[in-house]
Amino acid sequence: MSLFDQMAGMSGNLGENMGAYQEIFSWCQQEGGISGLLEKFRQSGLSGIVDSWVSSGNNLPISSEQIASILGSPVIAGLATKLGIDAQSASGLIAEYLPKIVDGLSPNGHLDENNDLVSTGLSMLKGKLFG
Repeated sequence: MSLFDQMAGMSGNLGENMGAYQEIFSWCQQEGGISGLLEKFRQSGLSGIVDSWVSSGNNLPISSEQIASILGSPVIAGLATKLGIDAQSASGLIAEYLPKIVDGLSPNGHLDENNDLVSTGLSMLKGKLFG
């Protein structure tokens, strides 16, 4: 299943959520890419959770409170502003979609450090929607 298929399945109507996906991908890149972001979670004691997202098994959930605690209010507030939602909703959005995005970018249980995963994901989304 492609990254686009995974994301389309997450939202039910990707067209309405394209802006949110773009902002989340952009935000991930600003946070050091997917690998850098996952490392923040690992350093905060959530290795088991993030490793489940990368592995080929089931994804363990993360709470919006854990997201807010690890990333901090300024980061969450910045993303919330870009998305036009409140900080609590932004934390919830990250908690809901980040595990699925990471899972979609690691179909074989491994993130390829040589690829620009964010650009790849965005290109796939744009191609499916507008190409």
